[in-house]
Amino acid sequence: MIASYLLSLREGLEAALIIGIVLGMLRKLNRRDLSPLVWLGAISAMIISLAVAWLLQYFGASLEGRAEELFEGLTMLLAAGILTWMIFWMRRQSRTIRSDLEEDVRRASKSGSRSALFLIAFLAVLREGVELALFLTATSLTVGVQSTLIGSLLGLGTAVGLGWALFASTIRLDLKRFFQVTGILLILFAAGLVAHGVHELNEAGIIPTIIAHVWDVNWLLDDSSFIGEVLKSLFGYNGNPSLTEVLAFISYFAAIAISLLLNRPPEIVKQEV
Repeated sequence: MIASYLLSLREGLEAALIIGIVLGMLRKLNRRDLSPLVWLGAISAMIISLAVAWLLQYFGASLEGRAEELFEGLTMLLAAGILTWMIFWMRRQSRTIRSDLEEDVRRASKSGSRSALFLIAFLAVLREGVELALFLTATSLTVGVQSTLIGSLLGLGTAVGLGWALFASTIRLDLKRFFQVTGILLILFAAGLVAHGVHELNEAGIIPTIIAHVWDVNWLLDDSSFIGEVLKSLFGYNGNPSLTEVLAFISYFAAIAISLLLNRPPEIVKQEV
């Protein structure tokens, strides 16, 4: 539940901030009459995102045996890849996302293009929604649908409340710090998805284990215990991992470290909303 809460909070807050920026710009331009288009675009994207989430769950539930293990493994690896891309994308774009959005809204309102304004909100929310649908599908494969659903609803509710508070009051949030902290947690979560995805592909016979169990610490912390389940949902904990699981986990962190060193952004003034 914690993993789905964190994912939903971050994705939901990103969507809420985007909608808030667009609506705030329309208010500055005295074009509140165009606000319904923004809400229409956002709601349309939410409906499509829910449909994608349902299709992923339905398709996964219809599989059995080796096909199910293959689906779970590939879904986790795909989710880890997209999650990593999202973290690095936000790291690059956080400095200019507000100015870019405001410029897009200004052009759309001046040109009178109602479809352009609809698309700004639709595409922004759709990207977050489809990503979240994939992440939650991967999370549900480790902790179950019910726990994932509860965590996601709580996370989205928190994101909506926080987004409303940011734009309806004098509350200020250090976005750079927020995305840095959640980015670190999500990198750990993505590493767990990679390891767990490799574990499923081990079971499907796609990736060899090389060594079935490098170690076994289930006597100390059983991965089926409450704490073990929490660590599994967050970081892909496995008390007796295969060698390829361990190598995948280590390789992911090595790739992230190299990418961070090679793509270090210049120092910027702290951004607040």
